[in-house]
Amino acid sequence: MLDLASQVANAGDAGRLLLPVQRVHVPGLFTALLEHGPVKAVLPIPVLAAIAWPIWWFFRRTWAELDREAAAHRAEVAEAGRADTRPMACLVLTGLILTLQEYWGGRPTYDQGIRPLLEAAYAGGHAWLELPKYDELYGYAWWVLARLMGYVLIPLPLWKLLYPRDSLLDLGFRWRGFFSHLWIYGLCLAIVVPVLLLVARNGDFGTYYPFYKATSRSWFDFAAWEAIYFLQFLALEIFFRGWMVGALRRSLGSAAIFAMAVPYCMIHYGKPYLETVGAIVAGVVLGSLAMRTRSIYAGFLVHVSVALLMDLVALHQRGALPTRLWPV
Repeated sequence: MLDLASQVANAGDAGRLLLPVQRVHVPGLFTALLEHGPVKAVLPIPVLAAIAWPIWWFFRRTWAELDREAAAHRAEVAEAGRADTRPMACLVLTGLILTLQEYWGGRPTYDQGIRPLLEAAYAGGHAWLELPKYDELYGYAWWVLARLMGYVLIPLPLWKLLYPRDSLLDLGFRWRGFFSHLWIYGLCLAIVVPVLLLVARNGDFGTYYPFYKATSRSWFDFAAWEAIYFLQFLALEIFFRGWMVGALRRSLGSAAIFAMAVPYCMIHYGKPYLETVGAIVAGVVLGSLAMRTRSIYAGFLVHVSVALLMDLVALHQRGALPTRLWPV
């Protein structure tokens, strides 16, 4: 676009100088704001302030019920002269599990410990592994397996061992009332999807998703990735919205939801900034939803629906949607 000086020089008659009228395109303006560092940094603050009251209004009765139950539990523990060890046990285990996953549940462990085993099997005649073609997918399969171990196979049996009178079904696994709460699932998607489509205009988003870059190769690659990706989300919901909130709610009441939202936000470090900030809201909303429905399933549906849409939108933006069924 010519600047003003160039227009004057080329106009020939300054009196006839016509300046172009610029139309403000709202999505484009929003994208420009997201790309501007200082604006991008402070933008979540007024947004969080604006949505705080609607979230409180929607879940206020759930939070009040949790606080009443916790008050009764604390009174019972105090009267018996016992110490309530649940917060200590839950939070120490949370820190330990997340640390183990950070250091041992990623690509370095796969490259150093798992991949050599696959290479030996592939070289030994197991050509069906097709290691050169699916090496990246196998790396993510290890990542998902590590999440299953850390999020499910460690905390649930260990919690039952520490507190045998606690029912694991009360940690978000009950189906009763699931279908009667499906409207909340629809409401969450109706709110989240338009926000997602706006945030998707940010440059960070289109280059970050999907994690598995070979999803563009074929619809088989895409489906295989989404299957293990969804399994990871199920394990994540079991850990944060099921076990962690369920273990803390008797002691902390509604504060258990906000205690869970802190490490949940922190596991998003390294992802796009706005998504990480949004994880604070997601942690509170999905945790409250789990306590309202007494199950993790509605939150799981919200999570996987948004994750699938994010991958599809990111691929579409790059013009990288698969064009064949099977990889060549």
